[in-house]
Amino acid sequence: TKLYFIKFFFIKKLMGEQEKKENEGQGYTKIEILEKRGIPMSDIKKLQEEGFYTVESVAYATKKKLLEIRGISDTKAEKVIFEAIEMTPLGFCSALDIYESRKDLIHLTSGCESLDRILGGGIETGGITELFGEFRTGKTQLCHTLCVSCQLPFDKGGAEGKALYIDTESTFRPERIVAAAERFNLNGKDVLGNIVFARAYNTDHQTNLLKKVGDLMTKHRFAILIVDSSTALYRTDYIGRGELAARQQHMAKFFRELQRLADGFGIAVVVTNQVSAQVDGSSSFITDPKKPIGGNVVAHAVQTRLYLRKGKGVNRICKIYDSPKLPNAECEFSITEAGIGNALE
Repeated sequence: TKLYFIKFFFIKKLMGEQEKKENEGQGYTKIEILEKRGIPMSDIKKLQEEGFYTVESVAYATKKKLLEIRGISDTKAEKVIFEAIEMTPLGFCSALDIYESRKDLIHLTSGCESLDRILGGGIETGGITELFGEFRTGKTQLCHTLCVSCQLPFDKGGAEGKALYIDTESTFRPERIVAAAERFNLNGKDVLGNIVFARAYNTDHQTNLLKKVGDLMTKHRFAILIVDSSTALYRTDYIGRGELAARQQHMAKFFRELQRLADGFGIAVVVTNQVSAQVDGSSSFITDPKKPIGGNVVAHAVQTRLYLRKGKGVNRICKIYDSPKLPNAECEFSITEAGIGNALE
């Protein structure tokens, strides 16, 4: 299928004479196939309980990570990793292979033509995109719109896949989904049925929910995973400088799991982030002293950072804050009852 774009091309180009994948065309291999390589099903179930549902996810994991699983000994961990690596292309390839495979990247339309333009076609799949800004800048509304647009046909800026939404601030509103669906000429109830939703109540719960995502994605076609907000619960669960190191370590693990899902399933991962005011002496020399939460952990974990701020009336401004590919640019968009749209005069 076209949805799991990038994994196909890497696998087809690099696997050579390796064992053919039982799920060829999916871009990943279900972990159950390891039973054919001598891994007991009881051990496979233990791996699944900790969020390992594909062979690739095991190959990408460290031995230390597997040893944290109850019932997985040093010998078992080495055996599982060895078999997973044998089935997963982890070596070198040419830059040309990367270049050609990236031509097939799917982009999800944001609902705004100018925003899609500066993003090179829309929200990129296979990586993490961060939306940060103060309240009422359109972060959640853009997430709602993407839940709908990802279900559109490929030729209309979609990926023909489902959406998975983790809400940490109780801001998910299905009514906005229905309105956006009507705008895109889709059936509202069908669209809602293709969105898998979960409310996270603390940072541990937020992280544990990701363990179930792999199971869902091996059973259904997903195009996007949204976490709104990725940092809000950290601001209340970890208080003061004394817990700063623990907070950053926990947050780093959470974002690493998000990247693992993006790599393993080729989905777009979109996270929202809050901002804080910069109150040191240098703030008086800065036009906009607000900065995103999470520090260097979040800055290094995401690929594309979009800064949203308020404009005139219902218009908002999106600025490409950081990207390994996109040049610095900004554009206006509007917030409507049907989600994100073109800027209004």
